[in-house]
Amino acid sequence: MNHDVSGSLPGHDAGGMLPLAGTTVLDFSQFLAGPSCALRLADMGARVIKIERPAGGDAGRGLFLADVGFDEDSALFHTINRNKQSYTADLKDPADAEAVRALLAQADVMIHNFRPGIMDRLGFGWEAVSALNPRLIYAGVNGYGADGPWRDRPGQDLLVQSLSGMAWLSGDAGQAPVPAGLSIVDMMAGAQLCQGVLALLVRRGVTGRGGRVDVSLLEAAIDLQFEHLSVHLNRNDPMPRRSAVANGNVYLSAPYGIYATADGYLALAMAPVDRLGDLLGLGALGQFPASSWFDRRDEIKALIRDHLPSQTTAQWLAVLEPAGIWAAPVLDWPALQAQPAFGALGMTQRIAAPDGSTMITTRCPIRIDGQMLTSPRAGPRLGADRAAIDGELAA
Repeated sequence: MNHDVSGSLPGHDAGGMLPLAGTTVLDFSQFLAGPSCALRLADMGARVIKIERPAGGDAGRGLFLADVGFDEDSALFHTINRNKQSYTADLKDPADAEAVRALLAQADVMIHNFRPGIMDRLGFGWEAVSALNPRLIYAGVNGYGADGPWRDRPGQDLLVQSLSGMAWLSGDAGQAPVPAGLSIVDMMAGAQLCQGVLALLVRRGVTGRGGRVDVSLLEAAIDLQFEHLSVHLNRNDPMPRRSAVANGNVYLSAPYGIYATADGYLALAMAPVDRLGDLLGLGALGQFPASSWFDRRDEIKALIRDHLPSQTTAQWLAVLEPAGIWAAPVLDWPALQAQPAFGALGMTQRIAAPDGSTMITTRCPIRIDGQMLTSPRAGPRLGADRAAIDGELAA
């Protein structure tokens, strides 16, 4: 989506084939939520310029998972900042602040994840920036919203999972709370921020004016739970009880869950318990009427749990899948990668650093006009693009 500010910074997709070609995004954010939003915009053709502190830059550069690094920084930094540029600036320095304002005057989108009030104190709050560029989309993500007693708490994924009730949905009854094994709230907040940015870009195409979108990790976590939380809010019940056996969903009846087999694990989704009993050769399941499949789910699941280790996962699937039962093996990453279905997706790509070294990461999951979106450039080295960008502004 091109804008009509003369002399604007050129978009990243010079060919103009991607939907956000000609759009410039200034990404002030760090770690995961904000940068993941900017990454998706870059995947769809936007030019994304990271505004980073001269000393250290994005804190995610030093956030190493399993001590895996690439091209001077953490591999994590590159997975979420590939195909971007880096512009170093100290926002408290008058000369640097003025240079950033010159960028903002010609940009389409600005993303930040500072705590509420910080951007205002730095002179880059919504009022100041929108006065500078009325067409700008101003996007912010924070931990717990702009108001309320939690506004200044650290907005970190595990903490938000814990505060939002999410951690009580996983694991079996009697176990401690179980968080998701990945930063699911950060990723969801980034996706929601991206949705807001795209919606405002569409509106701007009609009205010519910019706008502001804000999301918080806590709101994202609550929204992730909309199915279960809506039931809870309308029944005035206490916290739902997790199943004591193979808990997979606090509000679904047996057999929903994951079970051990002779050589691995098998996931069973929604299925008629009596029909399942016939297929498994487990006649005891026939004694449970349909009205009891939720209230007596632990009894039913215990019977299934004790029976499935008598055969392998493949043997059970050979019986269940032809009969239309929703079942699947539980794969680890090596097993997933060995599947032809994984290869058919082409979900990985290689990104390259300036020195020619390469790293494997995932690609954008979105396809545009039937085409996969890939980007071979690694994340930018700190400040690598400032001189070139300043030159563009001065031209």
